[in-house]
Amino acid sequence: MQTAPGTSIPIEAVGDVECGPVSIAGEWVDDWEPTSLAISQVGLLADDTGQIKVTIWRKSDQPRIDEGERVRLANANTSWYAGRVSVALTRRARVGFPERDRWWDR
Repeated sequence: MQTAPGTSIPIEAVGDVECGPVSIAGEWVDDWEPTSLAISQVGLLADDTGQIKVTIWRKSDQPRIDEGERVRLANANTSWYAGRVSVALTRRARVGFPERDRWWDR
């Protein structure tokens, strides 16, 4: 699957991306306890097509995502473990909060 850089794809399509980073959007539905001090946050992001594990590395200096919050992840790295695809946020990734960015609601 080929996409334009920065274009969000459905979560179910992440495993079809041949290589390189992806951009996805959804709701942070579950927050897990990190298994390493190198991990800042880990949890599940879901959209209408599925859900995916997201790992945010401490060195990436990314903002915290709250459960129930809608978020856009751009330039997230894909990886495979035990036959499942997941994404990780490094310094190059960008995190956007559509609802936080709605300045007119404040």
